[in-house]
Amino acid sequence: MSTFAKRERLLLADLLETAGPGAPTLCEGWETQDLAAHVVVRERRPDAAGGILIKQLAPRLDKVMAEFAAKPYEELIQLIRTGPPRFSPFQLKQIDEASNTIEFYVHTEDVRRAQTDWTARELDPVFQDALWSRLERTARLMGRGSPTGLVLRRADGRTVVAQRGAPVVTVTGEPSELLLFLYGRQNAAKVELDGDEDAVEKLHSGKQLGI
Repeated sequence: MSTFAKRERLLLADLLETAGPGAPTLCEGWETQDLAAHVVVRERRPDAAGGILIKQLAPRLDKVMAEFAAKPYEELIQLIRTGPPRFSPFQLKQIDEASNTIEFYVHTEDVRRAQTDWTARELDPVFQDALWSRLERTARLMGRGSPTGLVLRRADGRTVVAQRGAPVVTVTGEPSELLLFLYGRQNAAKVELDGDEDAVEKLHSGKQLGI
């Protein structure tokens, strides 16, 4: 049975292939070749991938990223499609779902929404609920750099507090769009912001969200 992570992985690979190397993405400073290299390194080079979160390891990550970005683009796409190596923890369905569903969804939108002619995807309610469940678990971590208090609200009224503080800005939208906003894609997310005008501007234009 297909999982959300597996589905989003294949969508990302197809989209990267269609876009080709050198296409823009929402990841500042990255083209599609760089994004593809990031996905592969994260899954296949745990010795370097720690640099994504640990600053002391960043130089090694940069070196390995450069090596993979120099590989043929088609090879990177195939590595994404085939997934992690045999003994990787990402081979376990539970870990794959927990770690990669958001990762691949966000990066798929990084490619899609960087194009001038992009259109919104129609996501089924089950997937939206799955994204909301993950959002509830990661909101505090991802919102800790918010310059204001931050509340995330679904259209049905369910909310999660991403950052306590005042003034408070409430961001309303579908779970998929709230995720993009929380993961630093503020300008690309289709959401509504409500709160003090200065606080809304600070939150919307800031670089603090996402890690």
